Amino acid sequence: MSDNITAGHDRTRTGRVALVTGASSGIGAAIARRLAGSGARVVVADVDEKRGSALAEQIGGAFHRTDVSVLADNEAAVEAAVQRFGRLDVVHLNAGICGGTELDPDQYRRTLSVNLDGVFYGVCAAVPHFQRQGGGRIVVTASIAGLIGLPYDPIYTISKHGLIGLVRSLGPALAPAGVSINALCPNFVDTPLVADDRPFLDEAGIKLLDPEHVADAFESVLADERTGRAWLVQAGHEPAPYDFAPIPGLPAALDFS
Repeated sequence: MSDNITAGHDRTRTGRVALVTGASSGIGAAIARRLAGSGARVVVADVDEKRGSALAEQIGGAFHRTDVSVLADNEAAVEAAVQRFGRLDVVHLNAGICGGTELDPDQYRRTLSVNLDGVFYGVCAAVPHFQRQGGGRIVVTASIAGLIGLPYDPIYTISKHGLIGLVRSLGPALAPAGVSINALCPNFVDTPLVADDRPFLDEAGIKLLDPEHVADAFESVLADERTGRAWLVQAGHEPAPYDFAPIPGLPAALDFS
């Protein structure tokens, strides 16, 4: 099965309409600015009304208060984009929080409700519109934690592994409708999300990515026709799809990679 999207849904950069969740700061804000800078009209979706509204005003977009852990909020954000700008071409599902070191059921549920449920609900909200429209692009912010294990934050790691599985599964499933879905898997990024981890990262000599580096990778993904891929984003390397090792003895009919 081909993992390329060739349907004619891709509009010129200046004509795009985009929705970005978790867009008031960090990676989301960098990508919202990048999209607006290329001529796209952007809906900034976040729970932080003050910073989200300020960013939307700066980039000539629109703010929509969105709690991604609530399906109805995701549906309302998609509808707001369509009502405001007439269509929707790109959805960046970026909102996320840390999990922590403790095996805490409450923290587990809160983290997964944002990091995993929030993406699943965002996909549920966007896909019906894209199918009616004839196609669209979804980009998910996962993490290098979705490809490795992080012993100091197992709950966050669970959520990001789940996103990789979702993207790899939905890629071939959505391709016939002209809908692509890919995941960005950045190494540690210099955002408020990693503030508590800075001592460990500094001691380990880990160089933090700038959010603009992730925005560069985001543009690479939008320019690429492949779908269902996990794009590794690391300092000093060009963004590229991560190649998962083949499973010995797996029947070809079950290998959708």
